Amino acid sequence: MAGAFGFKGCQKIRGPQIRSLLEAKDYILFDCDGVIWHGEKAITGAAKVVSSLIRHGKNVVFVTNNSTRPRENYVHKFCRLGFTDVMLEQIFSSSYCSALYLRDVVKVCGQVFVIGCDGLRRELQEAGIPCVEEADDPDATIYNCALAPDVKAVLVGHDDQLTFLKLAKASCYLRDPDCVFLATDNDPWHPLSSGRILPGSGSLIAALEVASGRKATVIGKPSRFMFECISSQFRGVDPAQCLMIGDRLETDMLFGSNCGFDTMLTLTGVSQIEEAQEYRNSELTTNQSLVPDYVVDTIADFLPAFEGLEEQEEPEEQEEKSN
Repeated sequence: MAGAFGFKGCQKIRGPQIRSLLEAKDYILFDCDGVIWHGEKAITGAAKVVSSLIRHGKNVVFVTNNSTRPRENYVHKFCRLGFTDVMLEQIFSSSYCSALYLRDVVKVCGQVFVIGCDGLRRELQEAGIPCVEEADDPDATIYNCALAPDVKAVLVGHDDQLTFLKLAKASCYLRDPDCVFLATDNDPWHPLSSGRILPGSGSLIAALEVASGRKATVIGKPSRFMFECISSQFRGVDPAQCLMIGDRLETDMLFGSNCGFDTMLTLTGVSQIEEAQEYRNSELTTNQSLVPDYVVDTIADFLPAFEGLEEQEEPEEQEEKSN
């Protein structure tokens, strides 16, 4: 699709070009944090953009690596921040997709040991997957704690209550070669408003991979499995009709590239255009998968494009009425 506009590779586009791109796409996939909101504050114009896309008949899907909350809580957050058109079925989180993977792909028969937040456990429970209950004495160590006998999978997500004991237990379970090793996502870190950073799931996974001598299967972006989850719910999704919009080159843009989507970087989050240009100019062919097709300053740049679409629709509606 990028070639149809005469350019390819982190090209900034505006009104008429955005309008042409949207007209050619049926599915618009958004990352959340850094794209449509920052924490508990919606990015200016984002709610109107999402509402306008839905009103114009686009299939809008949200694809997030955040595994800390169940989808139901996401619906509440969307509504709280002014995104009143968003439904549960439009939200695909790494925790939800991990539950689907364990249930439908692994078909796990036994318990799952979870390193993660309560939201991740809730998604597993919703899918009917039993989790190991943590009931250790505060003074327990790996030398004297109990280990569950029927753990068939270890799932690692973001865990702000991580302990050495959790890491040690997971390492013990993974000594069994039949125990599946999964990760919700591999994000290394997340920005905080104070300029500090929060270690991401990727940092926890790295520790466990070293301790266990095994590699985790990553479910979230940039893995294609999240698109398989979307395809199972929205039948007949054509990757050529999809546009992935995100703020992180190594996850969102690579996810889009892995799935055959056109990609768009918005500059309201982690990655900036200079990084994308460095990847574009790199001699390493693998770096080209990290280069977005398009760049916008913010998704609020979509708003003038909708004005053009509405102007086109008005004559068509008047013609239908006259007939």
